[in-house]
This record gives sequence, C-alpha cells and structure tokens, in this order.
Amino acid sequence: MARRLADRHLVIVPDLRGYGASDKPEETGPEVYSKRTMARDVVGVARAVGGDRFSLIGHDRGALVGVRAALDHPETITHLGILDVLPTMDTWDVLHGVDAAVAWHLYLMAQPKGLPERMIEAVADDFFASFLDAWDTDGTTFPPEIRRHYLDSSSRAVPSIVADYRATAGIDLEMDRADRAAGVQLALPVGVLSQDWGSALGFDALSLWQQWAPAATYRPIDAGHFMAEEKPDEVTSFIDELVQRPVG
Repeated sequence: MARRLADRHLVIVPDLRGYGASDKPEETGPEVYSKRTMARDVVGVARAVGGDRFSLIGHDRGALVGVRAALDHPETITHLGILDVLPTMDTWDVLHGVDAAVAWHLYLMAQPKGLPERMIEAVADDFFASFLDAWDTDGTTFPPEIRRHYLDSSSRAVPSIVADYRATAGIDLEMDRADRAAGVQLALPVGVLSQDWGSALGFDALSLWQQWAPAATYRPIDAGHFMAEEKPDEVTSFIDELVQRPVG
C-alpha cells in the first residue's frame, strides 16, 4: 500500500512510539504514552520532512493517535482516515457482560504497572500469537517470516505496548471525556473503514464516530482486522478517495 500510494503522494510511515523500531521510553508517568504525546511525535516527524499540513491515516492504535492529532492540531491535519477501531470512550462503554471477553487484553493491560508486564513477558510469543490466530482465521494473511517479525518485534516491546494500552484506559479517556464535555468536534473530512462489528456486538460504528465528527463517512469492508494485508487494493482506494475530499 505504501508503495502504491507513493506513486501519487509523499508517504510517511512511522512506527508509533513504543512499537517496532521507534524509541521505547520508560513509562515514568501516564503522559509518556498518552495519545497526545504520540500525536506530537507524528506531527513532529511529518514537519521534519516538510509536511506542514498532511492527511493522517491510522489503523487501530494509530487511528486513536490520529484522532488526538486532529483534535490537538486542527491547523495541521487535513484529512483523517480511521481503520477498524472505535473512539476511546465508546470502546469501554459498548463492552458489556460476556461480549467484553473479546477485549480481555484491554482489561489486563489497564491494570497498574508491574503485573501485566510480567504476565505477558512470561508468555510473550503465545500472547501476541493469540491475536494473529484469532484475527487471521484461515492463517494465510501473514507468511511465516512476517509472522515471526511481528512476534519478535512485539515481544521486545512489552512494557511500552502495555503502557500504550494503559494510557487508553486512563489519561486518554480523561482527555476525550474533557473534550466531549466541552463540545469539541472534528471539522475536517473523516472517513471510517471497518469490519462489520455491529452484527456481532450490537452497535453502530458510524453513529459513534459522528459524535466526534458529524460529517464522518463510513464504509464496511469484507475483511478482518488486518484489512491492509487482506484487502490492500480496497484500503488503498479508500485512502485515495478520502484525501481527495474538499477541506472546509
């Protein structure tokens, strides 16, 4: 996807703070892995290569960073693409009873620093592989060498990954609640692409996102969570169409 989009756009694909090859600072306070801090990272990287105004497309954690970037830097982010995630506030609100079991990892990593990290590090390969197995049900999305890369990269980053998720249950939630109470909304073009959660979990993803961005558009995709790997043509088309939408 990055190569295809680079034929028409300047494309910057950073690892988020705490992931991949990016720095993994120690979680000395909740702000270290807040989405506000991570949004500053992304905006800073883009500006360093000449992107004073740019579109931002994020998947899952990256989409949450994108939302915070658009809220905090409206003069910088022109278009926002959200791939397969719900708003932070609503993620917690829509999970009830046994349906919440699908998000068991969110509750584990929301716990205070120490125990979650030790538990995950003890079985890191099995922990991260469980998501690849659950969300790649036919086992064809990731070739063995790519799967190994994901597992190795994630296993080396357990403390920072947990810190990111912990922030989503704490400081990020507080920031979003404050913005919602103040009536802050996104005025830029926003597009949401996701699998059809509604039929399984009983909520309308578009209506949830429109509380943040009243003009947001929504498109379902016949793919699992790893939609960029499963349906790269469709996701690339979604991005191309989004960034061509007029601003203002």
